[in-house]
Amino acid sequence: MTPGELLHDLVFDYTLRTVALGSGLLGLASGVLGSFAVLRRQSLLGDTVSHTALPGIALAFLVTGSKAPLVMLLGAALAGWIGMLLVLAIIRTTRLTSDSAFGITLSVFFGFGLVLLTFIQKQPNARQAGLEKFLFGQATALMQGDVIVMAITSALLLLLVVLFFKEFKLIAFDSDYGATIGFPVRAIDFGLTSAIVVAIVLGLQTVGVVLMSAMVVAPAAAARQWTDRLSRMVLLAALFGALSGIAGAVISSSTARLPTGPVIVLCASALVLLSLTLAPNRGLLWQLWRRQRNRRRLAVTAVLLDLYELALQHRDPAHPHPAATLAAMSFRPSSVPRSLAALAEQGWVERLAGVPLATGSPSRSGAPPGRGSRAAHGARGPGADLWHLTPIGWQEARRRAAEFGSGPPREQAGAARADGGDEPPRPAGRPGAPR
Repeated sequence: MTPGELLHDLVFDYTLRTVALGSGLLGLASGVLGSFAVLRRQSLLGDTVSHTALPGIALAFLVTGSKAPLVMLLGAALAGWIGMLLVLAIIRTTRLTSDSAFGITLSVFFGFGLVLLTFIQKQPNARQAGLEKFLFGQATALMQGDVIVMAITSALLLLLVVLFFKEFKLIAFDSDYGATIGFPVRAIDFGLTSAIVVAIVLGLQTVGVVLMSAMVVAPAAAARQWTDRLSRMVLLAALFGALSGIAGAVISSSTARLPTGPVIVLCASALVLLSLTLAPNRGLLWQLWRRQRNRRRLAVTAVLLDLYELALQHRDPAHPHPAATLAAMSFRPSSVPRSLAALAEQGWVERLAGVPLATGSPSRSGAPPGRGSRAAHGARGPGADLWHLTPIGWQEARRRAAEFGSGPPREQAGAARADGGDEPPRPAGRPGAPR
């Protein structure tokens, strides 16, 4: 199917258009409200509400004998709301954590719902057929009236978020501070939780009880990787949720016998994986690049400080030293040539290739000048790869040495100050150059 044909079907095909609109609205509302659940570290909230809705669906059928979507959703909403009240009561009256409260409520209500469904299936009539679709959803059963209800409900939920955005933001980040300044934190918490319950119940027919939690968490988790601002996160979560719903509907319509609900969840999961990999600042590739960049910077700084330490052993700061000596001092010898090239680009070091060193300065061990110096610094004959600090490099190395707490010894520091403070000692002439 070409993109043109796909777009034509999306606009003019009644079934595809209805399912795509319903799924997009579901993803939009779930993404917006799921952002607050993720920031409050209540990712199990979606799981709990969706699973506690199952006994509500079963009880609604037992009481009314009707499988009308409105009746089923009202029963699910009532059960989900009761489940959340139970969770809040457990958290406030016991020492259990929120995760434990969510897990207990989820398992008890879901088990009770399965018992009720089994009881209904054993009834001697055929009216109970189709109730199991609420477990995994049946998006293709959406009608135009269902989409209108979803659109109105989603609009009301979004309006609620816009009106109380400041309050929701406050309890998402610091509810204790909100309580100290006089905000009705419990009422705001109850309102936000009720809105999430409505959004989850709205998607039970499309995605189902088992998978609905992914629609609450996945778009928000993906959006969190791209930004640190709540307003942008909410907008991105709405976009990712709507995109997942529409893409899942389109993909499932292009392949025979491919369920819409699981495909929608897979699309949302793909967006999460993409965000975890490619998002700036938080993505895995970005972190890998940043780690490599920091490693290169540390290697360059280490070579600069090593060259500074060697230069302090001579009165002439321009005294060159072999790259082999720097490699022997480095924790990563293979990175020394690259680090020297980077320092040369900054103008902090210069290369003196193939220039023999002067042997007039005595060695620290008291050996003869030529032999002792050669033993300390490696091969220095013609063709040796020799490097020395520039005046600018001396200043930068001194600054970094002080920053890292690895400055020169006292006698060397005193000599440096006597020669002009932060200025390097005046060179006595380059080795091999006329004096």
